[in-house]
Amino acid sequence: MELKNTAALITGGASGLGEATARHFAANGAQVTLLDRDVSRGKDIAAEIGGYFAETDVTDEASVQAAVALGLEKMGKITAAVNCAGIGTAEKTIHKDGAHALDHYRRLIDVNLVGSFNVARLAALEIAKNEPEADGARGVIINTASIAAFDGQKGQVGYASSKGGIVGMTLPMARDLARDGIRVMTIAPGIFMTPMLASLPEEVQKQLAADVPNPPRLGDPSEYARLAGFIVEMGYLNGEVIRIDGALRMR
Repeated sequence: MELKNTAALITGGASGLGEATARHFAANGAQVTLLDRDVSRGKDIAAEIGGYFAETDVTDEASVQAAVALGLEKMGKITAAVNCAGIGTAEKTIHKDGAHALDHYRRLIDVNLVGSFNVARLAALEIAKNEPEADGARGVIINTASIAAFDGQKGQVGYASSKGGIVGMTLPMARDLARDGIRVMTIAPGIFMTPMLASLPEEVQKQLAADVPNPPRLGDPSEYARLAGFIVEMGYLNGEVIRIDGALRMR
């Protein structure tokens, strides 16, 4: 597969990692459809890069079905799905106000894990209909985990659980979809300069950056985007999780 021939659905495409991925893909000739809840920004970015936009709640089956249908209509095919939509709120298992709110935990799982699976399964239905390339390839699904899946810190029990689930579904989904020529990969980012991180005080950002061994800085979303593009084009990568974290191991 080549980026210039790719038709991609990108969730969370209105900001952060998703926006960077949409911009990188489009700049390299790919067709892109952004899926996001932020209608205003999503439409603006889509117009700027020559893509398409679908207002989408990744946790809702009908919403994702409609987004996939729109992407198929506008692009003529779907060969890639990149799941960047997610939330990262924190809460300890028990704290001064009581136990971790069950609704909060469920929300993290629903958006990060169930949402990723929802998009992946529905995109896979369409990708499987593509004419195969010489080696049988029809497309690729890229999910986003986090190094918290392996090194979750205090207050991250819900977030780490959701991202650990994404890691856990990578290989079995790749095996499920092998006969259809669909690869499944997961990227596990470290600490990246996303809108959520940008809202933190500068001193906090500097401390987080200093914890990264090499290079001692926050990750740039464009680096995630370039890795996603590499995965699309590197057809022998399948069923694996790639950390992109500057060798950071949280403790």
